[in-house]
Amino acid sequence: MKNCYTDQPNGYLESIQKGLFAVRSYDLRVSRGIGTRDEQIARLRKELETADAVVVGAGAGLSTAAGFTYSGERFKKYFSDFEKAFGFHDMYTGGFVVMNAQPEVMWAYWARHIYFNRYISAPKPVYQNLLSLLDDKDYFVITTNVDHQFQRAGFDKKRLFYTQGDYGLFQSMNPKVQETFDNEEWTMRAMEAQGFVRDETGIFQIPENGNVSMQLPTELIPTAPNGDPVTMNLRSDDTFVEDAGWRKASAAYSDFLRRHENLHVLYLEIGVGANTPVIIKYPFWQMTRDNRQATYACLNYGEAYCPKEIEKQAICLDGDTAEVLEEMI
Repeated sequence: MKNCYTDQPNGYLESIQKGLFAVRSYDLRVSRGIGTRDEQIARLRKELETADAVVVGAGAGLSTAAGFTYSGERFKKYFSDFEKAFGFHDMYTGGFVVMNAQPEVMWAYWARHIYFNRYISAPKPVYQNLLSLLDDKDYFVITTNVDHQFQRAGFDKKRLFYTQGDYGLFQSMNPKVQETFDNEEWTMRAMEAQGFVRDETGIFQIPENGNVSMQLPTELIPTAPNGDPVTMNLRSDDTFVEDAGWRKASAAYSDFLRRHENLHVLYLEIGVGANTPVIIKYPFWQMTRDNRQATYACLNYGEAYCPKEIEKQAICLDGDTAEVLEEMI
């Protein structure tokens, strides 16, 4: 068997191609797992205790379980002025809508979006609970999340592969500049410029008078060190910059899979939806099918399933990931 990821320059594209090939070869009948919920919890606990290695694949559902919701009360608390002005009702949609606004407004929005989804910790200790289950294990994490919460919770940076970018990075809009730039200092200045104030814990909050600006001073529009305009380092098309850090993490993930491919591996998928299944879900299915010692575990709210042909190697837990992890520790 060849790995789904390689450390060659085109390894990321190869993984997608192989993931697609793998799913086309499946009997696509699905299973919701074998046994009761309690029995599957017990199996997962045993797998975590006995596996030679754990490969965690995390999607947006993990951050949602940790309280990083993009709509509802949290959105209205920090973005009600943008909602009123532009008519969108969640942070994700807002990122697209404001692209048509003047740069001072667009970057005011993005400063808030970055800050409240990257530079503060999630409200619930879901990531910390997951780490407590992995602390003595040989593990690696691949994630489509861009909010840095794994590192904030204490996960080893050398065991993380953020495939889709990082809210904490800008990239130049000049395609010849294949580098990324840290945006923490800019974000803090942009939050202050909008009128946000730090509370006693150092977290920016809306002031008591409720007055915050939807516009930055022109001189705060971010640029690359050479003066080029920038955009977010988030994968949306083929202009996404895979910088040296990205390539190093990709190679580390490939190496981890290669070193453990014939061992007792737990492929632990958490909160991965159907948006980009070729990055985590399909390769996990393939690697489980190709290794009879492997186990595939899927934790998901409403979408916990696996192909019928690997159901004997699978654990499918439908429910709130926060509750499942709390029950596990």
